[in-house]
Amino acid sequence: MSNRYYRPDKPVSGKWKKLRDLMIRSDNRICADCCTPDPKWASANIGVFICLKCSEVHRSLGAEISKVLSLTLDEWSETDMDSMIQVGGNSYANSIYEAFLPKDYPKPKPDSSNEERTKFIRSKYVSQDFLTPSLRIVSSKLSFQTLESGKELGCSVTSNSSKKNEETGQFLGNLKVKIVRGSNLAVRDMLTSDPYVVLILGQQKAQTTVKKSNLNPVWNEELKFSIPQRYGALKLQVYDHDVLSADDIMGEAEIDLQPMITATMAFGDSELLANMQIGKWLKTSDNALVKDSIVNIVDGKIKQEVLLKLQNVESGEIELELEWMPLDE
Repeated sequence: MSNRYYRPDKPVSGKWKKLRDLMIRSDNRICADCCTPDPKWASANIGVFICLKCSEVHRSLGAEISKVLSLTLDEWSETDMDSMIQVGGNSYANSIYEAFLPKDYPKPKPDSSNEERTKFIRSKYVSQDFLTPSLRIVSSKLSFQTLESGKELGCSVTSNSSKKNEETGQFLGNLKVKIVRGSNLAVRDMLTSDPYVVLILGQQKAQTTVKKSNLNPVWNEELKFSIPQRYGALKLQVYDHDVLSADDIMGEAEIDLQPMITATMAFGDSELLANMQIGKWLKTSDNALVKDSIVNIVDGKIKQEVLLKLQNVESGEIELELEWMPLDE
Protein backbone atom coordinates (compact mmCIF):
# COMPACT_ATOMS: atom_id res chain seq x y z
CA MET A 1 0.00 0.00 0.00
CA SER A 2 1.27 3.51 -0.82
CA ASN A 3 2.46 5.62 2.10
CA ARG A 4 0.11 8.38 0.96
CA TYR A 5 -3.05 6.43 1.73
CA TYR A 6 -4.55 4.91 4.86
CA ARG A 7 -7.44 2.57 5.43
CA PRO A 8 -9.69 3.30 8.42
CA ASP A 9 -9.16 -0.22 9.74
CA LYS A 10 -5.38 0.31 9.76
CA PRO A 11 -4.65 3.31 12.00
CA VAL A 12 -0.98 3.64 11.00
CA SER A 13 -1.06 7.44 10.91
CA GLY A 14 -1.11 10.06 13.65
CA LYS A 15 -3.43 12.02 11.40
CA TRP A 16 -5.79 9.09 11.20
CA LYS A 17 -5.85 8.95 15.01
CA LYS A 18 -6.82 12.64 15.08
CA LEU A 19 -9.54 11.95 12.51
CA ARG A 20 -10.78 8.98 14.50
CA ASP A 21 -10.90 11.13 17.65
CA LEU A 22 -12.87 13.70 15.66
CA MET A 23 -15.40 11.03 14.61
CA ILE A 24 -16.38 10.20 18.20
CA ARG A 25 -17.21 13.75 19.24
CA SER A 26 -20.91 14.08 19.92
CA ASP A 27 -21.63 16.59 17.14
CA ASN A 28 -19.97 14.25 14.64
CA ARG A 29 -22.00 11.23 15.72
CA ILE A 30 -25.01 12.60 13.84
CA CYS A 31 -25.29 13.57 10.19
CA ALA A 32 -24.42 17.24 9.56
CA ASP A 33 -27.41 17.64 7.24
CA CYS A 34 -30.27 15.54 8.66
CA CYS A 35 -29.14 14.44 12.16
CA THR A 36 -29.29 10.71 11.41
CA PRO A 37 -27.28 8.93 14.14
CA ASP A 38 -23.94 7.18 13.53
CA PRO A 39 -22.92 8.55 10.10
CA LYS A 40 -20.54 6.33 8.17
CA TRP A 41 -19.59 8.74 5.41
CA ALA A 42 -17.85 12.10 5.12
CA SER A 43 -17.38 14.96 2.70
CA ALA A 44 -13.62 15.38 2.91
CA ASN A 45 -13.35 18.79 1.26
CA ILE A 46 -16.32 20.31 3.10
CA GLY A 47 -15.30 18.65 6.37
CA VAL A 48 -18.58 17.11 7.54
CA PHE A 49 -19.72 13.65 8.62
CA ILE A 50 -22.87 12.51 6.83
CA CYS A 51 -25.24 9.55 6.62
CA LEU A 52 -25.66 7.16 3.67
CA LYS A 53 -28.75 8.91 2.26
CA CYS A 54 -27.18 12.36 2.42
CA SER A 55 -23.91 10.99 1.02
CA GLU A 56 -25.77 9.97 -2.14
CA VAL A 57 -26.95 13.54 -2.62
CA HIS A 58 -23.46 14.88 -1.91
CA ARG A 59 -21.98 12.52 -4.47
CA SER A 60 -24.43 13.80 -7.08
CA LEU A 61 -23.01 17.32 -6.62
CA GLY A 62 -19.65 16.21 -8.01
CA ALA A 63 -16.28 15.91 -6.30
CA GLU A 64 -15.45 19.59 -6.89
CA ILE A 65 -18.30 20.47 -4.53
CA SER A 66 -18.27 17.47 -2.19
CA LYS A 67 -15.71 14.66 -2.17
CA VAL A 68 -17.52 11.74 -0.52
CA LEU A 69 -15.57 9.03 1.29
CA SER A 70 -16.60 6.09 3.43
CA LEU A 71 -15.27 6.03 6.98
CA THR A 72 -14.97 2.25 6.86
CA LEU A 73 -14.37 1.25 3.23
CA ASP A 74 -12.41 3.91 1.35
CA GLU A 75 -8.75 4.83 1.35
CA TRP A 76 -8.01 8.30 2.74
CA SER A 77 -5.15 10.44 1.48
CA GLU A 78 -3.24 12.70 3.83
CA THR A 79 -4.83 15.69 2.09
CA ASP A 80 -8.32 14.34 2.81
CA MET A 81 -7.47 13.78 6.47
CA ASP A 82 -5.86 17.21 6.76
CA SER A 83 -9.01 18.83 5.36
CA MET A 84 -11.32 17.09 7.83
CA ILE A 85 -9.06 17.80 10.80
CA GLN A 86 -8.62 21.44 9.84
CA VAL A 87 -12.36 22.09 9.71
CA GLY A 88 -12.99 20.42 13.07
CA GLY A 89 -16.23 18.59 12.27
CA ASN A 90 -19.93 19.24 11.92
CA SER A 91 -20.39 22.03 14.44
CA TYR A 92 -17.62 24.13 12.95
CA ALA A 93 -18.73 23.52 9.38
CA ASN A 94 -22.38 24.23 10.18
CA SER A 95 -21.42 27.45 11.98
CA ILE A 96 -20.33 28.64 8.52
CA TYR A 97 -22.74 26.90 6.13
CA GLU A 98 -25.81 27.36 8.37
CA ALA A 99 -24.91 30.69 9.97
CA PHE A 100 -28.01 32.32 8.48
CA LEU A 101 -30.35 29.35 8.28
CA PRO A 102 -33.86 30.72 8.94
CA LYS A 103 -35.52 29.23 12.03
CA ASP A 104 -38.54 28.15 9.99
CA TYR A 105 -36.52 26.64 7.13
CA PRO A 106 -37.31 22.90 6.78
CA LYS A 107 -34.01 21.17 7.53
CA PRO A 108 -34.17 17.45 6.63
CA LYS A 109 -34.83 14.77 9.23
CA PRO A 110 -33.66 11.14 9.22
CA ASP A 111 -36.91 10.05 7.50
CA SER A 112 -37.05 12.90 4.97
CA SER A 113 -37.47 12.13 1.28
CA ASN A 114 -34.66 12.30 -1.22
CA GLU A 115 -36.27 15.39 -2.74
CA GLU A 116 -36.20 17.20 0.60
CA ARG A 117 -32.58 16.24 1.21
CA THR A 118 -31.53 17.30 -2.27
CA LYS A 119 -33.21 20.69 -2.00
CA PHE A 120 -31.60 21.44 1.36
CA ILE A 121 -28.13 20.14 0.53
CA ARG A 122 -27.97 22.01 -2.77
CA SER A 123 -29.13 25.20 -1.04
CA LYS A 124 -26.57 24.72 1.72
CA TYR A 125 -23.46 23.83 -0.28
CA VAL A 126 -24.05 24.78 -3.93
CA SER A 127 -25.98 28.06 -3.89
CA GLN A 128 -24.85 28.66 -0.28
CA ASP A 129 -28.10 30.37 0.62
CA PHE A 130 -27.35 30.38 4.35
CA LEU A 131 -24.08 32.31 4.14
CA THR A 132 -23.77 36.05 3.69
CA PRO A 133 -22.65 37.02 0.16
CA SER A 134 -19.17 38.06 1.31
CA LEU A 135 -18.58 34.59 2.76
CA ARG A 136 -19.72 32.59 -0.25
CA ILE A 137 -17.14 30.11 -1.43
CA VAL A 138 -16.34 29.52 -5.08
CA SER A 139 -14.62 26.18 -4.50
CA SER A 140 -15.50 23.98 -1.54
CA LYS A 141 -12.04 22.47 -1.79
CA LEU A 142 -10.63 25.84 -0.71
CA SER A 143 -13.33 26.81 1.74
CA PHE A 144 -11.87 26.13 5.14
CA GLN A 145 -8.28 26.42 4.01
CA THR A 146 -8.96 30.11 3.55
CA LEU A 147 -11.62 30.78 6.17
CA GLU A 148 -10.95 28.47 9.08
CA SER A 149 -8.49 29.28 11.83
CA GLY A 150 -6.10 27.22 13.92
CA LYS A 151 -7.48 25.53 17.01
CA GLU A 152 -5.99 23.11 19.50
CA LEU A 153 -4.51 21.28 16.52
CA GLY A 154 -1.89 24.01 16.27
CA CYS A 155 -2.79 25.30 12.80
CA SER A 156 -1.57 28.71 11.72
CA VAL A 157 -3.92 31.44 10.54
CA THR A 158 -3.51 33.87 7.67
CA SER A 159 -5.93 36.67 6.89
CA ASN A 160 -6.26 37.81 3.31
CA SER A 161 -8.06 40.92 4.51
CA SER A 162 -5.15 42.51 6.37
CA LYS A 163 -1.40 42.77 5.86
CA LYS A 164 -0.88 43.90 9.45
CA ASN A 165 -0.80 40.30 10.65
CA GLU A 166 2.11 39.55 8.32
CA GLU A 167 3.97 42.61 9.55
CA THR A 168 3.56 41.85 13.25
CA GLY A 169 4.09 38.12 12.76
CA GLN A 170 3.24 37.05 16.28
CA PHE A 171 -0.37 38.13 16.80
CA LEU A 172 -3.64 38.23 14.90
CA GLY A 173 -5.23 40.91 17.04
CA ASN A 174 -6.43 41.66 20.54
CA LEU A 175 -9.44 40.31 22.39
CA LYS A 176 -11.30 42.26 25.05
CA VAL A 177 -13.27 40.02 27.38
CA LYS A 178 -15.89 41.65 29.57
CA ILE A 179 -16.85 39.53 32.58
CA VAL A 180 -20.44 40.69 32.97
CA ARG A 181 -21.90 38.64 35.81
CA GLY A 182 -22.24 35.29 37.50
CA SER A 183 -25.44 33.63 38.61
CA ASN A 184 -26.31 30.86 41.05
CA LEU A 185 -22.66 30.24 41.87
CA ALA A 186 -21.68 27.44 44.20
CA VAL A 187 -21.40 27.88 47.98
CA ARG A 188 -17.86 27.37 49.26
CA ASP A 189 -18.01 29.09 52.67
CA MET A 190 -20.70 28.65 55.34
CA LEU A 191 -23.58 30.15 53.37
CA THR A 192 -21.98 32.01 50.50
CA SER A 193 -18.73 32.54 48.53
CA ASP A 194 -16.27 35.28 47.61
CA PRO A 195 -15.91 34.65 43.88
CA TYR A 196 -13.47 35.91 41.29
CA VAL A 197 -12.85 34.86 37.68
CA VAL A 198 -9.52 33.85 36.12
CA LEU A 199 -8.97 33.73 32.34
CA ILE A 200 -6.01 31.90 30.78
CA LEU A 201 -4.87 31.92 27.14
CA GLY A 202 -1.57 30.13 26.68
CA GLN A 203 0.90 31.96 28.91
CA GLN A 204 -1.40 34.96 29.38
CA LYS A 205 -3.45 35.16 32.56
CA ALA A 206 -5.80 37.78 33.99
CA GLN A 207 -8.41 37.91 36.73
CA THR A 208 -11.26 40.01 38.08
CA THR A 209 -11.66 41.52 41.52
CA VAL A 210 -13.13 39.49 44.37
CA LYS A 211 -16.84 39.96 45.11
CA LYS A 212 -17.44 39.47 48.80
CA SER A 213 -20.31 37.22 49.95
CA ASN A 214 -22.11 37.13 46.61
CA LEU A 215 -23.45 34.14 44.67
CA ASN A 216 -24.83 36.39 41.92
CA PRO A 217 -21.98 38.86 41.41
CA VAL A 218 -21.90 41.64 38.82
CA TRP A 219 -18.37 42.47 37.66
CA ASN A 220 -18.60 44.35 34.36
CA GLU A 221 -14.79 44.17 34.26
CA GLU A 222 -12.74 44.05 31.07
CA LEU A 223 -9.69 41.85 30.57
CA LYS A 224 -7.50 42.03 27.46
CA PHE A 225 -5.54 39.33 25.61
CA SER A 226 -3.29 39.27 22.56
CA ILE A 227 -4.30 36.48 20.17
CA PRO A 228 -1.29 34.62 18.72
CA GLN A 229 -1.11 33.01 15.30
CA ARG A 230 -1.35 29.62 17.02
CA TYR A 231 -4.03 29.68 19.70
CA GLY A 232 -6.19 27.32 21.70
CA ALA A 233 -9.28 27.72 23.84
CA LEU A 234 -9.65 30.55 26.32
CA LYS A 235 -9.89 28.85 29.70
CA LEU A 236 -12.17 30.27 32.39
CA GLN A 237 -12.00 29.35 36.09
CA VAL A 238 -14.02 30.67 39.02
CA TYR A 239 -12.54 30.61 42.53
CA ASP A 240 -13.70 31.37 46.05
CA HIS A 241 -11.19 33.66 47.78
CA ASP A 242 -10.01 32.42 51.17
CA VAL A 243 -7.76 34.30 53.58
CA LEU A 244 -6.46 31.41 55.68
CA SER A 245 -6.38 28.58 53.12
CA ALA A 246 -6.02 27.90 49.40
CA ASP A 247 -8.76 29.33 47.20
CA ASP A 248 -11.49 26.82 46.32
CA ILE A 249 -12.46 26.10 42.72
CA MET A 250 -16.06 27.03 41.87
CA GLY A 251 -16.20 25.67 38.34
CA GLU A 252 -14.54 26.07 34.98
CA ALA A 253 -15.27 26.27 31.27
CA GLU A 254 -13.56 26.73 27.91
CA ILE A 255 -14.36 29.37 25.31
CA ASP A 256 -13.80 28.43 21.67
CA LEU A 257 -12.36 31.51 19.95
CA GLN A 258 -12.52 30.04 16.46
CA PRO A 259 -16.00 31.28 15.41
CA MET A 260 -15.13 34.90 16.22
CA ILE A 261 -11.67 34.78 14.67
CA THR A 262 -12.93 32.96 11.57
CA ALA A 263 -15.59 35.63 11.04
CA THR A 264 -13.09 38.42 11.69
CA MET A 265 -10.60 37.09 9.17
CA ALA A 266 -13.34 36.61 6.55
CA PHE A 267 -15.03 40.00 6.85
CA GLY A 268 -12.02 42.28 7.16
CA ASP A 269 -12.61 45.89 8.25
CA SER A 270 -15.81 45.79 10.32
CA GLU A 271 -15.99 49.59 10.50
CA LEU A 272 -17.07 49.63 6.86
CA LEU A 273 -19.97 47.21 7.40
CA ALA A 274 -23.51 47.61 8.69
CA ASN A 275 -24.76 45.85 11.80
CA MET A 276 -25.20 42.15 11.01
CA GLN A 277 -24.64 38.60 12.22
CA ILE A 278 -21.42 37.16 10.82
CA GLY A 279 -20.90 33.92 12.74
CA LYS A 280 -22.10 31.51 15.39
CA TRP A 281 -20.66 29.19 18.05
CA LEU A 282 -23.14 26.32 18.32
CA LYS A 283 -24.19 24.77 21.62
CA THR A 284 -23.35 21.04 21.81
CA SER A 285 -22.97 18.48 24.58
CA ASP A 286 -19.19 18.85 24.23
CA ASN A 287 -19.06 22.52 25.23
CA ALA A 288 -20.26 24.66 28.13
CA LEU A 289 -22.63 26.92 26.20
CA VAL A 290 -26.09 27.50 27.66
CA LYS A 291 -27.30 28.58 24.21
CA ASP A 292 -25.84 29.31 20.76
CA SER A 293 -23.41 32.23 20.86
CA ILE A 294 -23.77 34.73 18.00
CA VAL A 295 -20.95 36.80 16.49
CA ASN A 296 -22.24 40.22 15.39
CA ILE A 297 -20.98 43.45 13.93
CA VAL A 298 -22.35 46.19 16.21
CA ASP A 299 -21.55 49.82 15.36
CA GLY A 300 -18.39 48.79 13.54
CA LYS A 301 -17.18 46.43 16.27
CA ILE A 302 -17.08 42.62 16.18
CA LYS A 303 -18.75 41.36 19.34
CA GLN A 304 -19.97 38.06 20.76
CA GLU A 305 -22.16 37.41 23.79
CA VAL A 306 -21.37 34.16 25.60
CA LEU A 307 -23.35 32.46 28.38
CA LEU A 308 -21.52 29.53 29.98
CA LYS A 309 -22.63 26.82 32.38
CA LEU A 310 -19.72 26.14 34.71
CA GLN A 311 -18.38 22.60 34.52
CA ASN A 312 -17.29 20.20 37.30
CA VAL A 313 -19.38 22.02 39.89
CA GLU A 314 -22.89 21.73 41.27
CA SER A 315 -24.19 25.04 39.85
CA GLY A 316 -23.29 28.36 38.31
CA GLU A 317 -23.32 30.35 35.07
CA ILE A 318 -21.06 33.12 33.79
CA GLU A 319 -22.02 35.78 31.25
CA LEU A 320 -19.31 37.28 29.03
CA GLU A 321 -18.99 39.73 26.16
CA LEU A 322 -16.12 39.32 23.70
CA GLU A 323 -14.91 42.12 21.46
CA TRP A 324 -12.27 41.85 18.73
CA MET A 325 -9.75 44.66 18.59
CA PRO A 326 -7.25 45.24 15.76
CA LEU A 327 -3.58 45.29 16.68
CA ASP A 328 -3.34 49.07 16.34
CA GLU A 329 -6.03 49.73 18.97
